[in-house]
Amino acid sequence: MSKIFEELVHQLQEQKLTIGSVESLTAGMFSSSIADIPGASKVLKGALVTYASDLKVSLVDVKKTDISHYGVVSKQVVKIMALNGQKKLQTDIVVSFSGNAGPTVLENKLPGEVYFGFAILDKFFVRHKYFSGNRQEVRTKSVIYAAKVVLSKIAKLKENHYKYREGEKND
Repeated sequence: MSKIFEELVHQLQEQKLTIGSVESLTAGMFSSSIADIPGASKVLKGALVTYASDLKVSLVDVKKTDISHYGVVSKQVVKIMALNGQKKLQTDIVVSFSGNAGPTVLENKLPGEVYFGFAILDKFFVRHKYFSGNRQEVRTKSVIYAAKVVLSKIAKLKENHYKYREGEKND
């Protein structure tokens, strides 16, 4: 797992981007995995661990009505977590996580069901995945998946910037 986070820290440093997270089912594992890498202090601004619903409300301004209507394991809640987390942490990138690591059904969501919110610069998107395995495996697969998604988006940012710069040279 450390290789992907080494690459993530390297790419964030290279692009001069900062990152943070708002984590529920991963309970800080994503930010901790980044912090394990030398140089992380240049890119990791912080994390909000909102394992309990009341902390989603008090720390990232998720409305109680959204939780009761959509559930904590939902695209609506991870969207709010990511967008408000980006504002509160003042980062270029925030990843939010909410899901059911198991072993039982939660809010009619099967074990292994995870929602991810990605706020990257001024763009936002949600991803929804199912992972097999025990609680630890679901959590580990979730943080690896999120790191891969962020790396792919950074690569696209680099590619678009490079194309733009190429176009400038040809004018």
